[in-house]
Amino acid sequence: MNTPDFNLLLTLDALLDEGSVAGAARRLSLSPSAMSRALARLRETTGDPLLVRAGRGLVPTPRAQILRDQVARLVQEAQAVLRPQQEIDPARLVRTFRLRSSDGFVEAVGPALLARLAAEAPGVRLHFLAKPDKGSRPLRSGELDFETGVIGAETAPELRTQALFQDSFVAVVRPGHPLCEGPLTAARYAAARHILVSRRGLEQGPIDEALAHLGLVRTAATLVPGFATALALVRGSDLVATVPERHCAALHADLVTLPLPFPLAGIRVALIWHPSQDADPAHRWLRTLIRETCAQAPYGGETRAT
Repeated sequence: MNTPDFNLLLTLDALLDEGSVAGAARRLSLSPSAMSRALARLRETTGDPLLVRAGRGLVPTPRAQILRDQVARLVQEAQAVLRPQQEIDPARLVRTFRLRSSDGFVEAVGPALLARLAAEAPGVRLHFLAKPDKGSRPLRSGELDFETGVIGAETAPELRTQALFQDSFVAVVRPGHPLCEGPLTAARYAAARHILVSRRGLEQGPIDEALAHLGLVRTAATLVPGFATALALVRGSDLVATVPERHCAALHADLVTLPLPFPLAGIRVALIWHPSQDADPAHRWLRTLIRETCAQAPYGGETRAT
């Protein structure tokens, strides 16, 4: 079957609306002869005269009268598909977005973010999903709208990123922990029993490299896949967890945070999405809302200076 020429829909719409070859030609910036040839093609394609001579003008056939509204609607819908998207009204938006993030981010930013959505866009639902890995396939396929995380070698190069906040690591212990007494030195930190945090089960990382430069090695009592689990263990033991301060603020609010007594590079937490979402006005609006909420979110906990 031959592929139909959809340009003929524009021609037919103009002819049926104008009721004349000359008028349709002017509307579409064509010559009268070109419009006459297009009408001949339409007649051949549809098997109907469509417009017939009546005195000095043209009148639509019964088939053309039936097609008039349908063709006009198709042309309007096609034009809507091809024109740039208009800005959205959040108050009238009805949509569900999916954000893959860590428990720490949800607890730190989630309440303020959901409160803003309830006030500004009550029809929007934001679903927080678990983050078992950093694979980009769910973003590419549209299963996810966003992800939060640290940009690294595992981040697919085509993904878009937007910085949310800078973060630095702190040691976290329970109130009354021995490390709370006196200045925290690198030697005292290394001598404590630690909780390693690694989603991939790695037993060495930047902290161990920083200690190695000082000739120190820390003792690992256990390894867990996430910061929330590490902090839960801290509450009931003398173990030490080293976590991003802002990212985990809500998780360690009842604990004591201690600045690390050695230099350790911080991290940049970013919002990540696929470029196929760039032009979507609703997606763009929510990206801005998330960034603003992160900038305004209160972070804290009991902090002890050394």
